[in-house]
Amino acid sequence: MELTAKEYKKMTKIIAPRSKVATNCLKAFAVGGFLCALGEAVAELAALAGIEEKTAAFCGSLTLIFLAVLLTGLNVFDKIAKHAGAGTIVPITGFANAIASPAVEFKSEGFVLGMGAKMFSVAGPVLVYGISASVVYGVILWLVSLA
Repeated sequence: MELTAKEYKKMTKIIAPRSKVATNCLKAFAVGGFLCALGEAVAELAALAGIEEKTAAFCGSLTLIFLAVLLTGLNVFDKIAKHAGAGTIVPITGFANAIASPAVEFKSEGFVLGMGAKMFSVAGPVLVYGISASVVYGVILWLVSLA
């Protein structure tokens, strides 16, 4: 039995579960907003404690990184991400999870060949291209400033 593209599309529409776009967007917005608000709250509390503004902002970022890695290690981050979707990939928490997940997954292979080697399997290319791009942009900016 051969199906045409039209028949196949019709069958997949019947079988495939419906996506709850509005609900998923609302959950992602709520969780992403909560994470950003948490980071900002920590930064504001640090500033109220008399810490310099840049250092206070660093405290907020560091807290989000720590919580993302801790929750990843406790296998809680993935459960939150299952329901919150894109809301958990606020850049700083998503990147921390991307580095910590392979490390947790391969810890049974040891510190060097397991955790150390696999930790940057996902985040490594991002770091390489990000750092390379920043060097290229820096050189271009430097050359423009000479003119």
